[in-house]
Amino acid sequence: MPKLSKRIKQLREQVDRSTLYAPTDALTMTKDLAKAKFNETIEAHIRLGINPKYADQQVRSTVTLPKGTGKEVRVAVLAKGEKVREAEAAGADIFGSEELIERIQGGFMDFDLMIATPDIMPQVAKLGKLLGPRGLMPSPKGGTVTMDLAGAIREFKAGKLEFRADRTGIVHLPFGKASFAADALLENLKAVQEAIDRAKPSGAKGRYWRTFHIKSTMGPSIEIDVNALRDLKLEAA
Repeated sequence: MPKLSKRIKQLREQVDRSTLYAPTDALTMTKDLAKAKFNETIEAHIRLGINPKYADQQVRSTVTLPKGTGKEVRVAVLAKGEKVREAEAAGADIFGSEELIERIQGGFMDFDLMIATPDIMPQVAKLGKLLGPRGLMPSPKGGTVTMDLAGAIREFKAGKLEFRADRTGIVHLPFGKASFAADALLENLKAVQEAIDRAKPSGAKGRYWRTFHIKSTMGPSIEIDVNALRDLKLEAA
């Protein structure tokens, strides 16, 4: 186990690991403990009562964060013919067809999200070993395989995220920045909770929500009372 720095130890000492924190308190603490010299990302790490090795217990969907991610998303689009020009007009940062596939095969990865049209997916399949481990492989379930390029580009740049449970049944995703106001982070966190509830698979047995932690990039992990978050009703903006 790596040795913890003095700074990390001091931050961890400010969190009671035997306590389930109310969502607002947890977010306030997370912001206060984000002491790095950069604008730290605020992350959610959620352990679910699922076994993803079974097809009917996999969790994969999308969430639209009402206050955005706080990060500029570089969107790449793979398409054919007129759809390439449509992607350019819609604001894609990178766009192309077979020539872009060749660039990616050569190591080009200067993007955060890949969107593709269905007709080019047979060629995109050859990029699986490159894009898959980075979570960049387009998928219909994630909303990144579509003919509505303009709509998809707009949504993902505005704060839409794809999420999936890893092999241990944990969902990891960012939901804002330390510079966000606490109420903005709360709106985003509530959207995450609701999206994961909607994505509950048919094969999930027993308790679906196990643990729900949040943290900043360099800060300590804080456990949220998920029942309090689920019961929370936010007023429409």
